[in-house]
Amino acid sequence: MQARNTAASYGRVSRIFHWLTAALILTTFPLGMIAGNLPYATSEELALKAQLFSIHKTLGVTVFFVALARILWALTETRPAPIHPGRKLETFAAELVHWSLYASLVLVPLSGWIHHAAVEGFAPILWPFGQNLPFVPKSESIGHIFGIMHGIFTKILLASLVLHIAGALKHVVIDRDVTLARMVKGTPSQAGTPHQARAPMVVALLLWLAAGFGAWTISRPDPTNAAAPTAEVTVAEAPTAPAAPPAAEAAAGSWQVESGSLALSVQQMGSAVAGSFATWSADITFDETPTDGTNGAVTVKIDTTSLSLGSVSDQAKGADFFDVANYPAAIFTATIREDGEAYIAEGSLDLRGKTIPVTLPFTLTMTGTGAAMKGETTLDRRDFAMGENYNDESSVGFPVLVTIELTARRPE
Repeated sequence: MQARNTAASYGRVSRIFHWLTAALILTTFPLGMIAGNLPYATSEELALKAQLFSIHKTLGVTVFFVALARILWALTETRPAPIHPGRKLETFAAELVHWSLYASLVLVPLSGWIHHAAVEGFAPILWPFGQNLPFVPKSESIGHIFGIMHGIFTKILLASLVLHIAGALKHVVIDRDVTLARMVKGTPSQAGTPHQARAPMVVALLLWLAAGFGAWTISRPDPTNAAAPTAEVTVAEAPTAPAAPPAAEAAAGSWQVESGSLALSVQQMGSAVAGSFATWSADITFDETPTDGTNGAVTVKIDTTSLSLGSVSDQAKGADFFDVANYPAAIFTATIREDGEAYIAEGSLDLRGKTIPVTLPFTLTMTGTGAAMKGETTLDRRDFAMGENYNDESSVGFPVLVTIELTARRPE
C-alpha cells in the first residue's frame, strides 16, 4: 500500500496522521473538561485534578506538534480528487471545515500553552523541556487573554469537529460512497483530477483571523476600569531622641517609598508558584545611628485581596487559604536593629486572625538620601491555619517564601 496520496486515494502517512489526530482530540478534549470540573477541597482531590490537567496539557502540546507536521505534509501532498466534483458548494464547504480543523489543531493548544507559560500554577507539562515559552513573559494579563482565547478557540474546534463528523456520516448513510473508506482503508475512488483548490484554505484562515481578533478584543481588560497595581506608602514622623547628637537629628527623618514589590512563593505539586500583592502600604522610620539598640520601626499594611498567585489566585484567596472575604488585610509591625553588616526587623504578622512572631533579615544599601532594601523570610502556612485540608506537603508546601524589595528616600 502506497505511503503517499494519489488522485484517487489517501496514502498510508496521511491516514496515520488523520487517525492519530482524531485519537488525541477525543482524549484531550474530554480530559480537560473532566479536570476542570473536579473539586479540589482536599489534598487528594487537588492531586487528582492537577494530574489530569498535566496529562491534558501534555497531550495538547503533542496535538500541536502533530498538527504542524500534518499540515506540512498536506501542503506538499497530492489531494485526492473530489468524489462528487459537480457538487462545488458542498466540496467548498467540506474543505473549509477541513482547513478550519487544521487551524484549530494549532491555535487551541498554542493558546493553552501560552496561558500556561505566562502564569505560575500547578499541573506542569510532563516533559523535560521546562514550562516556559520563548518571548512569553510571566504576566497575569497575558495569561488572562490567552486563557479566554483558549476557551473560545476550543468551542470553534468543537463546532468544526461536529461538522466534519456530520459530513463523514452523510457520505456513509446518504451518499453511500467511498469517502470514509478512502481514509479508513485507503480504498481508491474513481480517478479524477487531483484537487488543488486554495480558496477554502484562504477563507478558513481569514475566518480564524476574525475569530482571533474578536477573542482578543473580548479578553482585553477594560482600560477605563483597570486599576494599576500600587504600592501605597504612608510616611511616618521619626521620633527624635532627646540625647541624640546633632548629626543624628539631621539624619533622622521620614522615609518615602518610591518603588517596591512584595512577593511570595510556594511549592504546589512539586513546582514553585510565585505571586505578589499589588497593593500595600509602609510606614517607615529609620536612622543609621541606633537609639536604645534600635534603628527605627516599620508597619506594613497589606491588601490581601490584591494577591496574584498565577493560575491559582482564586484558590489562594478562598476560604481555605487567605480567606480575603473575612480577612481583607494583613499587618506586619516590627522594630529595626542592626544585625552584623545587615539589619533585621523583629515583630509580628497579623494574618487571617492569627498573630505570629516574624523575623525579617534584610540588607540596606545607602546612597546619599536614598536607600535600597532587600529582604526575605520563610513562613509556615500552618501557623495561620491555611490549607488545613492540604496536610500533605506534596500537594501544597508548608513553607512560604516572602520577599520584599523597595527603594526609599528621606526628604532633605
